Amino acid sequence: MSRKFIWIIAGILLIASQACTLSVETIFQHRELLSSTFTPPTTNTTSIPTATFTPVPPTPTFTPSVPSATLTPNLSPTQTATNTVIVTTSPLQIEVFEELWKIIDEEYLYEDHNGLDWDAVYIEYRNRLDRGMSESDFHKTMQEMIDLLGDEHSTYFTPHEAHKEDSALSGSLNYVGIGILTLPLPEENSLFILSVIPDSPAAKAGLKPRDMILAVDGEEILEGTSEKSDLLRGEAGTTLVVTVQSPGAEPRDVPLRRCRVQGGISVPFQIFTTPGGKRIGYIFLVTFNDNTVDEQVGEALRLMTADSTLDGLIIDLRMNQGGASNVTRNTLSYFTKGVVGYYVNRKQEEPFTVNGRDISGSQEIPLVVLVGKHTVSFGEIFAGILHDLGRAYLIGETTQGNVEILYIYRFPDGSRAWIAHDTFRPLNNSQQDWELSGIIPDFNVTSDWNMANLDDEPAIKAALEYFEQN
Repeated sequence: MSRKFIWIIAGILLIASQACTLSVETIFQHRELLSSTFTPPTTNTTSIPTATFTPVPPTPTFTPSVPSATLTPNLSPTQTATNTVIVTTSPLQIEVFEELWKIIDEEYLYEDHNGLDWDAVYIEYRNRLDRGMSESDFHKTMQEMIDLLGDEHSTYFTPHEAHKEDSALSGSLNYVGIGILTLPLPEENSLFILSVIPDSPAAKAGLKPRDMILAVDGEEILEGTSEKSDLLRGEAGTTLVVTVQSPGAEPRDVPLRRCRVQGGISVPFQIFTTPGGKRIGYIFLVTFNDNTVDEQVGEALRLMTADSTLDGLIIDLRMNQGGASNVTRNTLSYFTKGVVGYYVNRKQEEPFTVNGRDISGSQEIPLVVLVGKHTVSFGEIFAGILHDLGRAYLIGETTQGNVEILYIYRFPDGSRAWIAHDTFRPLNNSQQDWELSGIIPDFNVTSDWNMANLDDEPAIKAALEYFEQN
């Protein structure tokens, strides 16, 4: 039986085994739901039941078709007396497939499955499994089946990948590496450092957020969209040389020694003073995928207001790839309260309610939220909610438009699937579709992250000017 969880899409925090880099690719939101049983489809099912809500599906970049069976797997063989390879698919794999197919059939956000004949998909992929499949090929095949939906959001994780994601969410990272959270920037052929784990090799060597990793031991770290994270892997105690470029500086080589890294993702903060003497706080939120983030935001608010109140607060979400709903909700609770919007799916809508809490006037403090093309998922929803409620002025660039809510389904073999189940509807401007439009700033500012330090960064300057004038 599967167990369901809800997450929000955007780019998962993926920690490779013994990796030094926490590569942000998609991050989501969670809540435990009921399990389900499976009833195989009938081949004459042609009608689609009417739903109480029918969202407009995104235009797919391709028209998916069910491929003919051409898979010839290279599997762990069972040898007969004549050396014929007998390939079998385990009953557990069949069970996982049956559950996954049924979940998508009944729960997927878009009832027409983006124009895909889902019953035909069942027949095709069940036939593949019946012919036999290894464990590795099975996991690849389940991802391939989900990819047919063409939504670029729903995905599948092997048991190993699922375990790594759990460690990231818990805020208790434990791996061998150098201690950084990064985001691939293909246009720069580099990795952008979002966060540095305290007391890690990277922190001790002086690496900081906004630095760019260009190469490891002389080899480029990124080729197009392919991140060569294996360059950062190795045994504890082994050394590597990382080529790093800080904003406005020349590249430099930094020798590092890999070690076991433990801890969570930090939330940097600081105070700016405007020419007119206003105290403006700044918080950099790179993810909501760590259960300690909301607590760190609360502590940052306490520390920044220990001696004097703040006249405004900048919340920087320009590199925020989303995260868990409970972390997002708890972080929002410092700045707003009540029903702030709705989750909407094929069958119903559900209010998203925030229980407010105030730290040194945080419920009333003027807010500027920075957004950009790397703001995704709950990063977008967080910014969109505060803007929709009139709590925040938005500065930056229009976001991608990626606010589908994923339910996480855990399977008995330890694997899991993240399937688009809901979309988000704002409270006050219900006609807006953030999935299509993205979050549009009030004032557009383009930022070159690798060209300026935080104090000289155009979006920060624009935010400080806004507070000075208001």
